[in-house]
Amino acid sequence: MRWLFAFIGYMIFRFPGALLGFFLGSILEAGSRGQIRSTIQTNNVSAQEFELRLLALASMVIKADGKTTQSELDYVRIQFVQFFGKARANEIFRVYNTEVKNSGISAQEIGQFLVGRTRYEVRLQMLDFLFRIAKADGNVSVTELHKLQEIAGYMRISAPDYASIKAMFVAQTDGAYTILEVSKSASDAEIKKAYRALVKKHHPDKVRNLGQAAEQAAKMKFQRIQEAYESIKNERGFS
Repeated sequence: MRWLFAFIGYMIFRFPGALLGFFLGSILEAGSRGQIRSTIQTNNVSAQEFELRLLALASMVIKADGKTTQSELDYVRIQFVQFFGKARANEIFRVYNTEVKNSGISAQEIGQFLVGRTRYEVRLQMLDFLFRIAKADGNVSVTELHKLQEIAGYMRISAPDYASIKAMFVAQTDGAYTILEVSKSASDAEIKKAYRALVKKHHPDKVRNLGQAAEQAAKMKFQRIQEAYESIKNERGFS
C-alpha cells in the first residue's frame, strides 16, 4: 500500500501538506500496527520523516525573527489537523517535541535529506508552505526571508523559483514579472510562453484527487499567477 501511494505522489505536483498525504499508505500501515519510529536515525523513507522534517523547518522559520507568534503556531497546527485529523496531528507534534525539537538537526541536514528523496516540484511546494507560515502574522520579516533563502539553498531551489515564490508573498517592484520568472524586458511572446508553462505546472486539476484542502491551496497559487499575468497584460495592452 505505502509504495503505491508513494509512487502516485511522486508523479503528481502537490502542496506540502498534500505531499504528506501522498504517503497515506505508510501512515495507515504504521498506525494500524501502532508503530512510531524515530526518524532522525533511519535512512528509510516514511511519511513520518517528511512530517517531522517539515515541522522542523517550520519551527526554524517561526523562530527566525526572534519571536514566536500565536498566529504562526496556529497556522501550522491547523494545517496538520486539516490534512491528518486531530489525533494524528497531535501524535506528530508529540513525537516532534520529544524526539526532534532538541535533537540539533539542521536546515542543511534536512535539505540534503529532501534533495535525495523528493522531486524538485515537491520542494517548491514545501517552500511555498514555509512562506505561508512566515506570512501568517501578516508580514514576512527580513530575518525570516534570510532563513527562507537559506532553506531554499539547502533544498537546491533555483534563484528564479525562489524569487517567484517570494514575490507571491512579499510586495516588490515588478513583482508580476518575477512571479512569471521573466524580466521586464521580455517580449510579449516570452511572457505568454512563461505563463503557459506555469499554468501547466500549477493547475489545480493536478491535485483535485487529493482532496479539498490540496485543491484549495493549488487554486490560491494559480490565482496569484493569473493575477500577475493579467497585470502585465493590462500594462502592455496585449491580449
